[in-house]
Amino acid sequence: MPEGAEGAGDVAPEPVPEGAEGVAPEPVPEAVPEPPGPADPAPLGVDRTPTGVAEVDARLARLADADHLGTSGHLEVYEDVHQGLRDTLTALDRRPGPPAPGPRPPSAT
Repeated sequence: MPEGAEGAGDVAPEPVPEGAEGVAPEPVPEAVPEPPGPADPAPLGVDRTPTGVAEVDARLARLADADHLGTSGHLEVYEDVHQGLRDTLTALDRRPGPPAPGPRPPSAT
């Protein structure tokens, strides 16, 4: 058959390098799958132990709201809880308590 006279569906086999007969071809690496996209929000599973102080426990319970939000929504929850805890601590300083002790009388020494 003259050159170029092969049929359109005929493909000539590639020549095998000398001495490579019977050698398995190198495996072609498989395509690496793309990493998964952002995962759905999932609870972190962090235990919250009650403190016994209702205001503090309510603020800490609010942290569970972050479990159902994407990462971008966490900051708002954390800032809200932080501010609430600061407010609770500040309120402790404002509560009236027993009067501070005054100076001791000179006869007490």
